[in-house]
Amino acid sequence: MTTTLDPTVTTPGVHAGRLLRAEFTKLRTVRSTVWSLAIMVVVSVGLSALFTWLAVNSWDKAGNGDNQANLVRDPVAYFFGAGFYFGQLAICVLGVLVIASEYSTGMIRSSLLAVPHRLRLFAAKAAAFTAVAFVTGLAITFPLFFIDSSILHSHVVVKISDSGVLRALIGGGLYIAVVGLFALALGAIIRHTAGAITTVIGLVLVIFPLANLLPGSWGKHVNAYLPTNAGTTIMQIHQKSDHILTPWNGFLVFVGWTALLLVIASALLVKRDA
Repeated sequence: MTTTLDPTVTTPGVHAGRLLRAEFTKLRTVRSTVWSLAIMVVVSVGLSALFTWLAVNSWDKAGNGDNQANLVRDPVAYFFGAGFYFGQLAICVLGVLVIASEYSTGMIRSSLLAVPHRLRLFAAKAAAFTAVAFVTGLAITFPLFFIDSSILHSHVVVKISDSGVLRALIGGGLYIAVVGLFALALGAIIRHTAGAITTVIGLVLVIFPLANLLPGSWGKHVNAYLPTNAGTTIMQIHQKSDHILTPWNGFLVFVGWTALLLVIASALLVKRDA
């Protein structure tokens, strides 16, 4: 005779505060967390500063008109260019590892024995990771802005008090938190570390950006409403005339996609065996 644990049962003594502390402990004591966050900071800030420096040093050269126009029109969006684009990969990988690694090592069984309430466990894991990702995101966006704006100062002056700048910087932290949560949800759905990381990289770095090549107005709408494409609008201080979504609307679309994946992940967590 076997006994099936009800995922809605609450274990006495297991409280939200203790669960959060446990998940924070898991995060800070695993080497992959430190390395992933360190790599994200170095890549995001370092590459952004490098490309801004290169743009400034080639300012007067022929053929640099488009680059100059982008810098003048929206310097903050330029700062959040290639560096931020590749830096987000680290938080995506970490988001997958937070949940998928527990399945690959079998640790998820111990976690569920300690906390049979699966949804509460999943919520605590997601909340702890989101908080860490958001703080790390802010630790990137503000230094990135001050370093890049000082490099660009001789050609374009941009201050944190300018319209939309503070929103874009905080929005960068929010974007990092949500894209990490997006990856965590995919990791919980796929439950295989390599497969989930490949899927996240393929979606975030390849498929979503390539949607920009879709022709016609329908392609434009599809591109605008894809998760990360919509989410990055919050990091722009000036909206182009052909943009469909405003910065906050785009970010809410991204949150909506992530919430949908979290709901699917939660349902599968309850129904599937560990």
